[in-house]
Amino acid sequence: MSGFNLVMISAGFEHGGNVTHRHLDGHPDLLVYPFESQLGSRNFTDFLSSVERVQYRYPEFFEEESATAVYEQIIDEELKTFLRKRNGSKFRDVDLVLDEAKRVALFCQYLGGGPFRRGKIIEAFFRATFAAWENYYAPPRDDMRYVGYSPAVAVDADRMIRDFPAIKIIHVVRNPFSAYRDTKRRPFPQPLTRYLITWNIYHSTVEMFSKMYPGNVIAVRYEDLVADKRKFMGKISAFIGIPFHEALLYPSWNGKEITDSIAPWGTVLRSTKEYNRDIIEELSAEEKFQISAATAALARHFQYDKIDYLTRYYAE
Repeated sequence: MSGFNLVMISAGFEHGGNVTHRHLDGHPDLLVYPFESQLGSRNFTDFLSSVERVQYRYPEFFEEESATAVYEQIIDEELKTFLRKRNGSKFRDVDLVLDEAKRVALFCQYLGGGPFRRGKIIEAFFRATFAAWENYYAPPRDDMRYVGYSPAVAVDADRMIRDFPAIKIIHVVRNPFSAYRDTKRRPFPQPLTRYLITWNIYHSTVEMFSKMYPGNVIAVRYEDLVADKRKFMGKISAFIGIPFHEALLYPSWNGKEITDSIAPWGTVLRSTKEYNRDIIEELSAEEKFQISAATAALARHFQYDKIDYLTRYYAE
């Protein structure tokens, strides 16, 4: 295999990673993974393991005797649940035609015999998915880029770059007020203190990598997406190395515009400035105080103190 170009979207929780992922869908030069591409494997552990769930990390693999066993190590919970127990998937009503047995066979074909190197495994995983996806709106071409999304995966940017020196990693930062309010829609939301700790860890780590590997990693603000989509997506397309296309201006699924809620892809329900601003008022005064105090230094680095509806929280 050769000519494999990978783009990974990363974000904190409810930071607009799914929104950004859906805006890339529809571009004729991109093969956009249908759901979260949870590449993690359960045997991986490191000093950040208590911060983030393993399915969202970049994987390590046990040595296996067969390619099929390697395939099973990749968690890929959202797509595997859809394929194996569709009525238990939040995407049960999505029009996706993909036979998992064919996907596995193609994965084994692309992977070939051992030793099974990690970069080769990830490439086979993406290639097999799109080769088996029967009703994807655009046939795969050799010059297309594969686009995945996994929350917070950019904290492993150095390991991804080791496997794919030309990879493009786009990490989405969102102001912690709006982001935390959206996390509270989850059935089991994180406690505020934990959310604030991870907000600081994710974004400071990725900002570090963006300085170390400027050709591979970029940190962007979700607020810029909702303020001026054309300018934001123009920046993203230039970073990826693809021409701008009008399809980048709206979220879509399999090439078709999503005109209503972006759910079930994500908890951020509207990709608008008004939504991003107005939900802050649903937080209590105490929550606002705690968020402001805990995030001030990094928020000012990302110039959130310059955004009109956030200035008051970060005034000196």
